[in-house]
Amino acid sequence: QVQLVESGGGLVQAGGSLRLSCAASGSIFSINAMGWYRQAPGKQRELVAAITSGGSTNYADSVKGRFTISRDNAKNTVYLQMSSLKPEDTAVYYCNAEITVAAILPTLNSWGQGTQVTVSS
Repeated sequence: QVQLVESGGGLVQAGGSLRLSCAASGSIFSINAMGWYRQAPGKQRELVAAITSGGSTNYADSVKGRFTISRDNAKNTVYLQMSSLKPEDTAVYYCNAEITVAAILPTLNSWGQGTQVTVSS
């Protein structure tokens, strides 16, 4: 069984910074891509940033230059450093990871429980 636990959300003023963390635990053979998604009230969940096991990154246009995704493979942890935050960044942020629990089993698309980020104007 695999679990993703997020931390680091909260309330911040516009222009401020937050760092989100997401640690994967359980029976893990390998982790492929990891990423962060967000969902604002009344909107669909959208990709914010993703990072492969080799370190290649991909960002939504709306966060390029402001957010940085990174990962520590030894700790099975992915981070999202958010800077120059805007009120429109307010959302529940979800961690996602493509996890293989055994070499012979297919990859599982796993989700965290979400962490609230609120940016006040």
